Amino acid sequence: MLSAIEHFRDNIARVRGLGGIHQALTSMITSAVDTSDILRAQYVLAVSALDHYVHEVTRLGMLETFDGKRPPSAAYLRFRLPISCLATGQSVSRSDVESEIRSQHSYVAFQKPDRIADGIRLISEVKLWDSVSERMNTPPEMIKQRLLLIVDRRNKIAHEADLDPTYPKARWPISDADVAGVIDFLVEVVETIHLEVQ
Repeated sequence: MLSAIEHFRDNIARVRGLGGIHQALTSMITSAVDTSDILRAQYVLAVSALDHYVHEVTRLGMLETFDGKRPPSAAYLRFRLPISCLATGQSVSRSDVESEIRSQHSYVAFQKPDRIADGIRLISEVKLWDSVSERMNTPPEMIKQRLLLIVDRRNKIAHEADLDPTYPKARWPISDADVAGVIDFLVEVVETIHLEVQ
């Protein structure tokens, strides 16, 4: 489980590094050169770091459960394995389980609150957003709503080139402060989730 949070922290350090590049470039060139796409890249990569963390912590937690190191959750017990895992007549191996987790989760984006909670349920019975809310001293609906807004903006950047449909060829505004706030929020959410599942 430790490697999941370490990977997240490394990914966030890279994201923050892009902010440093943006600030350095902005200070050296004229405002006629638009460097805002660096901020957009930061935004997308910050959400990607969250998604990757949930994938990793879920995979590692499920393998710990398989190894008998953590109690199985109800969702874990419902996780389906293909009959091919039993085709040889032998018991299911750890590599079979890991391969199937990776395969089934390769189509899942663990970014929106409900999907994140679904992933965490595979390794823990914790009522995720209630527990995160208590630790962050923020109502769960506020946390989930902010996360939904962040993911929505990420999707605009990734799938719509961040274009404002009301002004052709104009991108939605973005600032250093916007991105820093998103990164700080995602870090707080992930670090809090990790306290709940480790």
